[in-house]
Amino acid sequence: MTDAAAALGLIVRDFISADEAVVRDLLIAAFPSDMEARLVHTLRHCGALVLEQVVLDTDGRIVGHIAYSRVTPAGVGPGQAMQIACLAPVSVWPDKQKSGIGSVLIRASLDRLKQLGEDLVLVLGPPAYFPRFGFDAGLARKVQGPYAGAAFMALALTEAGSRDLPIEVAFATPFEEFE
Repeated sequence: MTDAAAALGLIVRDFISADEAVVRDLLIAAFPSDMEARLVHTLRHCGALVLEQVVLDTDGRIVGHIAYSRVTPAGVGPGQAMQIACLAPVSVWPDKQKSGIGSVLIRASLDRLKQLGEDLVLVLGPPAYFPRFGFDAGLARKVQGPYAGAAFMALALTEAGSRDLPIEVAFATPFEEFE
């Protein structure tokens, strides 16, 4: 547990199947449509998730969720061996947002991805939010895929994650609904 998690009385743990209904409700509440809930459901059930975690409050209730799916290097070259994940989505109940829960969850999950041997993490999200965790739009410009612009950011977790670029990638098939 991180110091921030302990200070807030939060516990981050891996998703278990019993969490599915609560996580679906959380995703629907946190976003303007059910697209993210459908995306996570599809990614989970097609085996594309690399990591899925929830955060529990002091009463043991799920107050946040995060998912990372596999991104596949396309083509040849040194980046072909990289392990790449995409953060999508991170969610917190609307009445609990802006309280540090999302930050705790992102930091804890990034630490876990390092332990799992991931080299690079990609995200498509608010440019004012994700750089605080080390995500960089400049690094993401070395990653060719369906997304681009200031909202597309990357974070190298290993030396290979920045050294073995540029690279072309393909996202898990369920992301096609967002394109």
